[in-house]
Amino acid sequence: MNNLKLEIILNEFLNSHRIKDYTMNGLQVEGKSDVKRIITGVTASLELIEAAIEYKADAILVHHGYFWKSEAPAIRGMKYQRIKRLIEGGINLYAYHLPLDLEPTLGNNAMLGKLWNIVNIAPLSDEQPLVLTGELSEAMDVVSLAKLIEQSLDRKPFVEASGPKLIKRIAWCSGAAQDMLEEVAEAGFDAFITGEVSERTIYIARELGIHFFAAGHHATERGGVKALGEWLQSEYGQSYGLEVEFMDIDNPI
Repeated sequence: MNNLKLEIILNEFLNSHRIKDYTMNGLQVEGKSDVKRIITGVTASLELIEAAIEYKADAILVHHGYFWKSEAPAIRGMKYQRIKRLIEGGINLYAYHLPLDLEPTLGNNAMLGKLWNIVNIAPLSDEQPLVLTGELSEAMDVVSLAKLIEQSLDRKPFVEASGPKLIKRIAWCSGAAQDMLEEVAEAGFDAFITGEVSERTIYIARELGIHFFAAGHHATERGGVKALGEWLQSEYGQSYGLEVEFMDIDNPI
């Protein structure tokens, strides 16, 4: 498949042109024009790039790419080494941040909802579409929910147990959404699950009477890019000879 055609397909599927973000979404570093072998992963780290080179990949598709609004624009140091290896290998780098969180069928948050068998799923509000809400298929206590999260993500979550005895109504958001806890609690939910935790998060959970789970930024964002790669393989693998493989470069955060 032509590398620019692949970008068009991904942009259209993820509706990326309609989503405001703190980074650019799409083809960030151009490589060879013909793409057949694709590696998917959470972050375009040097370790993932080296693995892609060993795999003889033509493209890397990630959730966390480069060129964030808060970072220095100069291509030097660590950024230079990463981009240098991409260019040397002729590897295209595609990155989708918020579009991959928001995608309603196989985005990061959608995949978490499927993993935990959540029903009646809806955004927290029109202003906060990244945070999803719903109900557990069966109410459970905080220990049982922690076990479900650990089994589904292969990572033991940090837990602040400050909510009701049984959990039914929950909200969740992959990545670092701990500062949404207060809004979630005020909306009456029993628990909130995200990736990271801050010092202030604990007091908010205790004072507002809500369970809080930090399940890992990396762990909560593996599902979307993996599912996106599987979708590419199923939709275009046969007609374009695409081979897509997910590589998990572990990160404890």
